[in-house]
Amino acid sequence: MKEMDAHQIENYLAQYALDPVFPNALRQHLVLYRFEPDEALCKQGEVPEHIFFLMHGKVKVYTTSTEGNTLLLGFTTPLDVLGEIECLSGKNILNTVTAVTTVDAIGFHKRWLPLYREEVPFLQFMLKMISEKFYSKSEALSFNLLYPVEIRLASYLLSVTTPLDAKVSTANLKDMANLIGTSYRHLNRVILNFCRLQLLERSRGKLVIKDRPGLEAAAGRNIYENGDRRET
Repeated sequence: MKEMDAHQIENYLAQYALDPVFPNALRQHLVLYRFEPDEALCKQGEVPEHIFFLMHGKVKVYTTSTEGNTLLLGFTTPLDVLGEIECLSGKNILNTVTAVTTVDAIGFHKRWLPLYREEVPFLQFMLKMISEKFYSKSEALSFNLLYPVEIRLASYLLSVTTPLDAKVSTANLKDMANLIGTSYRHLNRVILNFCRLQLLERSRGKLVIKDRPGLEAAAGRNIYENGDRRET
């Protein structure tokens, strides 16, 4: 995590029509942070320090059991808020959030929360974002594991790749299996079938997406992403 040019904050606030949300007197406490791929914005079990507003990039949200097993909850893109529930409730961080791409996030330390308590636009915005989050996460927990592994794998691969960067390392297939809630053996069977269908190609320690439209058709819809929230 590194701090970026503060002048870009105003550009992001204008881009997402957030000028009314943050009064001028409170903007001095906003900081623009940049996170590189695989860097954590929030770590499960830690005491929260910041609330982040996701402005650019994509993040992965997952939870880890006491046995060390991980479960993917989803991916999110702007506009989203991270760490707000824990900071507002005084609880430890519930899920780990890591950057998939380079991520820009506007953040402020939780000690400044009292300054926002009387700001109606800010409170209305936070209520809206928290309500959307509870709905989408409830849907994910209720239904994602009921989908076949084929749909879960296709959705995952579409989320962690782009048309210009369509490769995924095979070094962490066990982690991938845990994330989408299946066994390593079953995952390999599904990958082999996708290769037979020429959706994927396994080459030099990489999975390469050969037919992205075909993979999108296999997914039906990306179950790990909120289709209503996209970067502009």
